[in-house]
Amino acid sequence: MKIIAVVLLGLLIWLQYKIWLLDGGIPEIVQLEQEVEQVQVEVKQLRERNQSLDAEVKDLKKGLDAIEERARSEMGMIKEGEIYYQVIESETEKSSDEERQ
Repeated sequence: MKIIAVVLLGLLIWLQYKIWLLDGGIPEIVQLEQEVEQVQVEVKQLRERNQSLDAEVKDLKKGLDAIEERARSEMGMIKEGEIYYQVIESETEKSSDEERQ
């Protein structure tokens, strides 16, 4: 009877050791749960980005307004007959604006 108890106790200790300290045990499970959370956050961000890009593609396919806006802002283009004015602030104006903020 004592032999069975010692064997069962030894088996219990070995199983606890395996669960708590070896590969596939609780530390690895906690690490994997953290990785899953990080990946879920990344997937959510990428889905939002995809939705934004999809909306932009649809907008570009539909109308010329988005194309015109992009050409103006990114390429500096203007319509025929328009006059482009560029206002350049002097250094004193820039420093006084910064001091006000």
